[in-house]
Amino acid sequence: MTGPFSIRVRDIVHRPGEMREFEFEVPAPEKWGEGLVSVPAESPVDLDVRLESVHEGILVSGTADAEYSGVCGRCLTDIAEGVQVEFQELFAYPGDEATDFEVQDDHVDLETLVRDAIVLSLPFQPVCQPDCPGLDPATGERMTTSTGTEQREPLDPRWAALQGYTTDHDDEAPRPDVENTEES
Repeated sequence: MTGPFSIRVRDIVHRPGEMREFEFEVPAPEKWGEGLVSVPAESPVDLDVRLESVHEGILVSGTADAEYSGVCGRCLTDIAEGVQVEFQELFAYPGDEATDFEVQDDHVDLETLVRDAIVLSLPFQPVCQPDCPGLDPATGERMTTSTGTEQREPLDPRWAALQGYTTDHDDEAPRPDVENTEES
């Protein structure tokens, strides 16, 4: 039984030097990916594939385009982005040696190859924008939707003595709440 990712290669099997190119679109058979983002089931996957017959089998190379969706890892905003991957693999002729990919019944099945390439290229910590500031730890609001007023962080009482510090070094200026403990 052949699936939508299978390509018939009968005309180039055992004919080194022969080559065929294919462009087609197939739906993802299931959800690909388990993290914050994934390629949803039934979403289109565009394939541009080149099949070359070599002595050991069929060399498959090409690109796959799909769209992943999920949430930003910092602010939990919904995101959807395109992903394009390149792949290349030798589908060996059946024989004594065990290989990961084989030509079976004059077909090559690209599903595992394409799925693995796409899933491995999905971002582990996706962000809606490169400089996404995330969520406000105090309010839980998204920090990207700023109201224009800058909120001051609560001052740690251990640092309160430094609040009056200024960068201008006027020795004559009075310093608030500073006792001179040095004896002359």
